[in-house]
Amino acid sequence: MNTSAAQLPDSDPIMERLEDQLDWYDRKSLSNQRTYRRIKIAEILAAAIIPFLAGLGLPHISIVTGGLGVLITVLEGLLHLNQYQQNWINYRSTCEALKHEKYTYLGKAAPYASAPDPHALLAERIESLVSQEHSKWASVQQQEPGKQQKG
Repeated sequence: MNTSAAQLPDSDPIMERLEDQLDWYDRKSLSNQRTYRRIKIAEILAAAIIPFLAGLGLPHISIVTGGLGVLITVLEGLLHLNQYQQNWINYRSTCEALKHEKYTYLGKAAPYASAPDPHALLAERIESLVSQEHSKWASVQQQEPGKQQKG
């Protein structure tokens, strides 16, 4: 039996919050990574096909190559608008920081080893990490409309 689990009550809201946030950031990071990579692969394939099709010299191929160019532009716009790569990196970073806190706490290492109330310190540090990530996200969301209004 895990000794740290034996010391905690059956229902520990701090550990539940930590596990919930770890799961959320892990899922969101993976989702944003997959979406980003799928869009980039589609862009690369479309860009690679354009010169091949243009070289064939078939009638009306310019419609297809033009359509692929439009597709590339739309996909790149979606990447810029939805910030999949940035979200992937930010969510992964927050997830890893939360994991670090979890295992540092469970290992009773610094800063938890010398804290008067390690459990309260864990709660503070979890909420600080989540708050920092939320602030970054909100800042990015507020910057986008400002760019559109100036243009």
